[in-house]
Amino acid sequence: MGFGDTAKKIQTLADKAERTYQKINELRTEVEETQSTVLDTSKRVQQLENEMAEQRAVLDAVAREVGVDLESVSTEAHIADAEAAAELADEEAAAEPGEGERGESDE
Repeated sequence: MGFGDTAKKIQTLADKAERTYQKINELRTEVEETQSTVLDTSKRVQQLENEMAEQRAVLDAVAREVGVDLESVSTEAHIADAEAAAELADEEAAAEPGEGERGESDE
């Protein structure tokens, strides 16, 4: 009777080991695919950054040629972005309930 229980325990252990081995292989495959995707994405990002730098150089040359002050244009764009972000933050803050309103129903 002791050998039967031992054999059953060994089989259970072997089954668990096989499932664990399969899961590790699945995870290894997923990690390899993720690494490949990250490398591909990194290459694409680098290409896009290079293209943007080239386009920026062309834009700078054209702007100088036609007399546009790029610093003032850039500053105005940053100010507009900051104002839009501040307005959005104000709207989100106004939409959230106040501190006192949340805690009252729990007491």
